[in-house]
Amino acid sequence: MIGPSPNPLILSYLKYAISSQMVSYSSVLTAISKFDDFSRDLCVQALLDIMDMFCDRLSCHGKAEECIGLCRALLSALHWLLRCTAASAERLREGLEAGTPAAGEKQLAMCLQRLEKTLSSTKNRALPHIAKLEEASSWTAIEHSLLKLGEILANLNNPQLRSQAEQCGTLIRSIPTMLSVHAEQMHKTGFPTVHAVILLEGTMNLTGETQSLVEQLTMVKRMQHIPTPLFVLEIWKACFVGLIESPEGTEELKWTAFTFLKIPQVLVKLKKYSHGDKDFTEDVNCAFEFLLKLTPLLDKADQRCNCDCTNFLLQECGKQGLLSEASVNNLMAKRKADREHAPQQKSGENANIQPNIQLILRAEPTVTNILKTMDADHSKSPEGLLGVLGHMLSGKSLDLLLAAAAATGKLKSFARKFINLNEFTTYGSEESTKPASVRALLFDISFLMLCHVAQTYGSEVILSESRTGAEVPFFETWMQTCMPEEGKILNPDHPCFRPGSTKVESLVALLNNSSEMKLVQMKWHEACLSISAAILEILNAWENGVLAFESIQKITDNIKGKVCSLAVCAVAWLVAHVRMLGLDEREKSLQMIRQLAGPLFSENTLQFYNERVVIMNSILERMCADVLQQTATQIKFPSTGVDTMPYWNLLPPKRPIKEVLTDIFAKVLEKGWVDSRSIHIFDTLLHMGGVYWFCNNLIKELLKETRKEHTLRAVELLYSIFCLDMQQVTLVLLGHILPGLLTDSSKWHSLMDPPGTALAKLAVWCALSSYSSHKGQASTRQKKRHREDIEDYISPKVVLAITDLSLPLGRQVAAKAIAAL
Repeated sequence: MIGPSPNPLILSYLKYAISSQMVSYSSVLTAISKFDDFSRDLCVQALLDIMDMFCDRLSCHGKAEECIGLCRALLSALHWLLRCTAASAERLREGLEAGTPAAGEKQLAMCLQRLEKTLSSTKNRALPHIAKLEEASSWTAIEHSLLKLGEILANLNNPQLRSQAEQCGTLIRSIPTMLSVHAEQMHKTGFPTVHAVILLEGTMNLTGETQSLVEQLTMVKRMQHIPTPLFVLEIWKACFVGLIESPEGTEELKWTAFTFLKIPQVLVKLKKYSHGDKDFTEDVNCAFEFLLKLTPLLDKADQRCNCDCTNFLLQECGKQGLLSEASVNNLMAKRKADREHAPQQKSGENANIQPNIQLILRAEPTVTNILKTMDADHSKSPEGLLGVLGHMLSGKSLDLLLAAAAATGKLKSFARKFINLNEFTTYGSEESTKPASVRALLFDISFLMLCHVAQTYGSEVILSESRTGAEVPFFETWMQTCMPEEGKILNPDHPCFRPGSTKVESLVALLNNSSEMKLVQMKWHEACLSISAAILEILNAWENGVLAFESIQKITDNIKGKVCSLAVCAVAWLVAHVRMLGLDEREKSLQMIRQLAGPLFSENTLQFYNERVVIMNSILERMCADVLQQTATQIKFPSTGVDTMPYWNLLPPKRPIKEVLTDIFAKVLEKGWVDSRSIHIFDTLLHMGGVYWFCNNLIKELLKETRKEHTLRAVELLYSIFCLDMQQVTLVLLGHILPGLLTDSSKWHSLMDPPGTALAKLAVWCALSSYSSHKGQASTRQKKRHREDIEDYISPKVVLAITDLSLPLGRQVAAKAIAAL
């Protein structure tokens, strides 16, 4: 540092010495704090860069004196940073007076940035706290420098720099009071992995098989050595948290069905894995005893659900044989006594609203009855069947029935019955007006219900098992080729959108010339497949001035006037079409979507029109969400008062996704558990960045941790986050990331304990989970991504790459992995 800029060769030697730990951090910090010629910008910048290398991972190995030495060195470095900041601020003030403000502004910003980065860590504030207790005089010097800096900055007009300096000052002033303030402590929750697995299943995989969830939970219990009572308690805690967090509407109903219908079935299966029925019943009773002590959680759930949730849960567990009658009565009495002290809602508030729990429990037997009704011959009593379906459309009945069916594993059967009904009603020969309108309504209601099921629970629920030679039903064909879904881009010129010209011409003539849509002997499947080509013809005519806007209104009224399914098919094509258009070409297509989305105010509509329009608008809003965001367009769909897409578009705008990932993981790690919103953000980032990017960046976050308890918590949370797509994450972790870390000697320092052991444990947990379940099917949400076969990775070549035993580090990691098992 003897010239105007540092000697680059010696500087590179110093950086190498620091990276290889040939010199201690305390000696480097002490040396930096002795430099006091702050006018030499390049030298100061080089010293700040050196501090940047290690200030977020300060550590010390050796005797107690050396550890105290690190505390003193950091305090000296803190004093030096304050002096440097004050000198830069003074230069900036002089520069402003002389008319050259750039002289000190850059250096001041750098100093404040390093101060903030160094002090943002609780550990880095704790070390100067210890040094302050050792040498009170050194702290006095810090306070004087802080006072001087405040006086200089008070005269600056740059609000950003002044705000940053105030924030640094607040962090420094908090150091002496650290022992009296218990902020930033990790909130202790029992077993965050169990909690996250339950939240993940309840939020994103209600239709998943009960057996696969049971196996996953059993593996977590075995890997983490969780006692059964605490294991069951964590399941109930996660269910109540999910209920409280769930957005109003469909998500709330799904969570209610998951908690009160699916989880009791999961526990029944878990009972078979336990050693004895009596033992498991006692463990469930013990878990409820623990749960009753969590009064604030139960009170919050009761307030949200407008009933005594624990009471309903105990009744269900009693019915399933998970608790004895005596235990149920005893636990109910205890909860009743606790509820007397709970905050009461106003007498009139929600008094007449039936709780969702009651409605869901009633919906379950109703699903069975509807399935039996749907098995009957549709041609014998179509009016009776229409009455049943019309009742399903009222209020939230449809969502209640679908949630109950999904939680009890009957949704696929439910969807199959409606596909058969839809297929039956596509064409009717020799019919009069009334049977034709009944057939049109049955087709329309079944079509809308199936679209709603596909959007809410995934298209996999709709698709039948592939059978050679069997004819594919119309709705399945349309959904696979024409229906917009997340991650599926449609080609508007695809042959599926271009049926025979004769059918298209007759449909265009019918829409344009008739006062309303004809129903008798109408082939609804052909109309749905022809509507896209008809819309293209009508759009071209409108753009070329052949048709006026009044004609377009009449046509769109005809499309949605009798059956809403035609409007859904039309918008499905328009969404694909708008994606392919330039910015100045989209207006008329978007205007047509607006026309189709609005309800028709006419007396000449078929039965249940308002109910059908509500479902239609929900379907259209989901269909259009992506394209409206991409085209920065707004279309106001008629509101039902409930957010139809609560977990959509959660990423903050104009922020790099890596920054979002690290931020959300830091928050989750600090809280100690994953919430529903975070799960959806992680899932979106996984889709957007890809499996390698997602896994690699989260592993980097794990390797930054330096405290044993933090690394263990991070492993538990990462395992639960990786459950979003465990098999693919495991393939990337074992096939790419671990070999890269083990074979690159420059990265070996990051595998020291405790993060090294933590990574070995995570790798073993992921490998165990993936290998035990790789014969099973991927869940709906995982099938959207490109998948590799785990069998490709079970080979000697990859095993050697993962743990190269010729390397000392390879032997160390292999030993850690075996120990983790």
